Amino acid sequence: MKVQAILQPDQTSTRLLPLAGSKIPAGFPSPADDFVEGTLDIATHLIKHPAATFFVRATGDSMEQAGIYTNDILVVDRSLEAQNNDIVIAALDGELTVKRIRFNQKKVTLLPENDSYAPVTISKDHDFHIWGVVTYVIHQTSRRSF
Repeated sequence: MKVQAILQPDQTSTRLLPLAGSKIPAGFPSPADDFVEGTLDIATHLIKHPAATFFVRATGDSMEQAGIYTNDILVVDRSLEAQNNDIVIAALDGELTVKRIRFNQKKVTLLPENDSYAPVTISKDHDFHIWGVVTYVIHQTSRRSF
């Protein structure tokens, strides 16, 4: 899976959306309340470090088992240090890629989340660095276009 585009968040725009006061169960349905608790600025939940946060659009199928699909928007925080098993944007030999990172006994491996792809163990021959940590994935719940 590769990065299709890099976009910077617009920090000047604030759109407050209504926030329902009751939680919606994912199990057995219950009657909905028509109660609005207040408003919500979604950016305040998605962006913790505005100066270091970028959006990237993903392309490819190597991360589908992690719930990342072509045209999904990934929220990437460049201020975070990657931890074992984080999903990261990595620069590998001049190309940005989206993979899960594994740190193992002085070895770094980039793991796809699709059995059709092989893991990549980083060697000294690779030009490699971690560009940022993926903190959120934004995609439609259905794969159709609206």
